[in-house]
Amino acid sequence: MQHTTTPEAATPARQPQPDRTAITASLVPDEERIAFWGRRFGHVRQWVFLEPQVFAWLDLWSTDYQGGGWDFHTLSNGGAFLTPPALESYTLFNEHNGNETELSTEATGIAVCLMAWSHHACRTGCQAISEHYYHLRDYALAHPESNGILRIID
Repeated sequence: MQHTTTPEAATPARQPQPDRTAITASLVPDEERIAFWGRRFGHVRQWVFLEPQVFAWLDLWSTDYQGGGWDFHTLSNGGAFLTPPALESYTLFNEHNGNETELSTEATGIAVCLMAWSHHACRTGCQAISEHYYHLRDYALAHPESNGILRIID
């Protein structure tokens, strides 16, 4: 499964891809999952904490989440993200900003990974995870559900 987005907006911290190249997401095949974390995040300080942080963010934000298997996705710009077990939608509530939104499974995964990557970068000061954040943010900015994603992580 592949999904394509094109960056539309920028923030002062880092400009999205200037050539507006479409960013594509690809599902990581089962046989490649074992190498996903080391291959994609091995250069990130304390990368072993990322996966449980992603799970914890969704557990905090949604009563719809009841655990289960997550899918891994890579982005054509070098980024990566996870998606939770497939549901028609997830209702998310961020008690820290008071925002609530309903998102698809993919958009939910993008949102919780953006939060996890951001908080990990702040906690560790690791530039490598900051780059992962920006790669995923570029994809999120052009996603059909970008407004909901940005609302929940604001």
